[in-house]
Amino acid sequence: MGQHDKLLDQILRGASDANVPFDDLCRLLQHLGFEERIRGSHHIFRKDGVQERINLQRDGNKAKVYQVRQVRAGR
Repeated sequence: MGQHDKLLDQILRGASDANVPFDDLCRLLQHLGFEERIRGSHHIFRKDGVQERINLQRDGNKAKVYQVRQVRAGR
């Protein structure tokens, strides 16, 4: 199982939302075909066919917990 697969599995299981590295989450979304736009501290991801945009911010070197939950929920 590759790094992207492991992270995706961790997110989908809800195993440890507080322990998702920000940079890894950004790379995962790019791997899944999302386009990234950076505006200040906000990293905004969008993809054709996905109506909601994903807006991420750092919390140290981790992704914010509520934003990891939003990624899992598909928002």
